[in-house]
Amino acid sequence: TAEMPDFYKEGEYDLSGFAVGAVKKDKVIDGKSIVEGDVLIGLPSSGVHSNGFSLARRVLDKSGLSLTDPLPRNDGVTTTVGEALMAPTVIYVKQVLDIISKGGVKGLAHITGGGFTDNIPRVFPKGLGAKIVTGSWQVLPVFEWLQQVGKIEDAEMLRTFNMGVGMVLVVSKDAADRILEESSPAYRIGEVIQGEGVQYV
Repeated sequence: TAEMPDFYKEGEYDLSGFAVGAVKKDKVIDGKSIVEGDVLIGLPSSGVHSNGFSLARRVLDKSGLSLTDPLPRNDGVTTTVGEALMAPTVIYVKQVLDIISKGGVKGLAHITGGGFTDNIPRVFPKGLGAKIVTGSWQVLPVFEWLQQVGKIEDAEMLRTFNMGVGMVLVVSKDAADRILEESSPAYRIGEVIQGEGVQYV
């Protein structure tokens, strides 16, 4: 299900499709083996990834820009606001299956609605949480623009958007360096700690 306030007009509806996969019981990654000290690795996103559009639409309205206007950014790349907001979602399945096949992966968190704050803790056993090092990955210009124009607090950004990381792997310390090297670009974004929820440092 999805929450999309102010999107549908009366009499309109959405038709969507989905895929279901199957996995052998002995191959299930359920997070039960996650322990304190395991490493969190982030795989980059391409943009908003279809989450947070109610907020993004409000910011777009507030900005006075159209979808065809250039996105304000300072990295020398030219994209329109529309291109940045509608960048196709990264499909991680092939990359993630390849990483899993080489061992060391204990948990996976797809960073969808709820951002880091809601999605990462779901994969942990009770009593464990995450320490996320902000600034350890590249935040995409579209998120910087949304935050600046919308005057959005960091906490709301991290609970709404993927901020440039669309998938988080929980991996053993022993496997972390190998996975980072083989999965480039990828980011070491934090670690598993005692406690609940997500701490940002």
